[in-house]
Amino acid sequence: MFTFGSLLPAMGRLFGTDGVRGVAGTELTRDLAYGLGRAAVVVLGRHGQGRPTFVVGRDPRESGEWLEDALTEGIREAGGDVILAGMEPTPAIAFMTVDLGASSGVVISASHNPAKDNGIKFFAANGMKLPDDLEDEIEAMIAAGGDALPEHEHGRIRPAAEGRERYVRHLEAAAEARLDGMTVVVDCANGAASELAPELLRGLGATVHAINAEPDGVNINDGCGALHPEVVAAEVVRLGADAGVSHDGDADRALFADAEGNVIDGDQVLAASAIAMRETGRLIGELVVSTVMANLGFVRAMEAAGIEVVQTKVGDRYVLEEMERRGAALGGEQSGHVIFREHATTGDGLLTAVRFLSLAARRGVRLGELASAMRRYPQVMVNVPVRDREALDASAEVAVAVGAAEEALGDRGRILVRSSGTEPLVRVMVEAETADEATRHADAVADVVRAVLG
Repeated sequence: MFTFGSLLPAMGRLFGTDGVRGVAGTELTRDLAYGLGRAAVVVLGRHGQGRPTFVVGRDPRESGEWLEDALTEGIREAGGDVILAGMEPTPAIAFMTVDLGASSGVVISASHNPAKDNGIKFFAANGMKLPDDLEDEIEAMIAAGGDALPEHEHGRIRPAAEGRERYVRHLEAAAEARLDGMTVVVDCANGAASELAPELLRGLGATVHAINAEPDGVNINDGCGALHPEVVAAEVVRLGADAGVSHDGDADRALFADAEGNVIDGDQVLAASAIAMRETGRLIGELVVSTVMANLGFVRAMEAAGIEVVQTKVGDRYVLEEMERRGAALGGEQSGHVIFREHATTGDGLLTAVRFLSLAARRGVRLGELASAMRRYPQVMVNVPVRDREALDASAEVAVAVGAAEEALGDRGRILVRSSGTEPLVRVMVEAETADEATRHADAVADVVRAVLG
């Protein structure tokens, strides 16, 4: 008799802001992956999916294969079918879920986290992240335990025939112009887009130099990719290239570098894209959705352009939820998650690369000129490891330190202190007119967080 109850790891709530995530083998175990697969079939079956079908993909972490085996075994034994996509970016699985008419998509990835971690994230049939209430049902089933499922026919498994080719054609169709004559360096983070990202840009006519595109299961995100955009920036300068693109391990984000080696972040991409879409009448409602982490320079640039800025909590799922509520066409995060709602249901780094590079090509300008749509205020981020990230809101000492920084900055900057949604960290972010001033206030508040919560 199988029961779910013994599968819960000692990690608090199972589903976080981006699915189930933890250290592979200790927090995210084979049994837990198996149980998630079984529970998902039962829950989706309750909600009218009948015999549900799941598109399953993964990034190249060494734990991905055995987690994939366990997850798909759980799905099939509960009576669900599996369309196995293999190693694919997260946004490709979201696309395939809709394109292939599946009940759900499942990605085995920990995105930008180190190789020791892994995660399991579910998409709904519409390609968006599974609603909270369905995640809650899956978690409740695992927490409460349950008897073996009644006798039934096991599910089937089949490959995602032409799934990648259809995804590539979809991305190519979103380009504003071809990239002929453009030389691009793409940092694949030794992740899921290591083959696909260079292939896509070459197909659009660019000369492509791929770096960190040889995944071995343990080198994903290791000193490269979107967490280290300075790597691609240096390579752009060394090669005399026109542009650089940095993806993370599952390629749902993209950061850029211009020909001079300046890093271009998600706020700058969002600002340039919003202004371009407004000019062509495609910015629905003349608004853009960002998060509370958006640079002050972004907010002021949008005000000057007559574009409303709506801010959410950090996390692309919150951006998308607000976009859906507002009917917005564009949203994103400074970290490089950008959602072009006309073309995608989630942040897609490959799509972002196509859109931003092809916008420069259509206008006949360099990437740096596009990025100049906003002035980026110096921003300093300090990540403080803590024992309990949930204790932040109750800390009077931290509140006093934040208040002192706010008073000193006035309207010349801002401070944001928040708990990470995926790691035991408190993030202290300060923007100011100078980097020295931002650093001084960030360090002062981080010292208090470290003393009280560390």
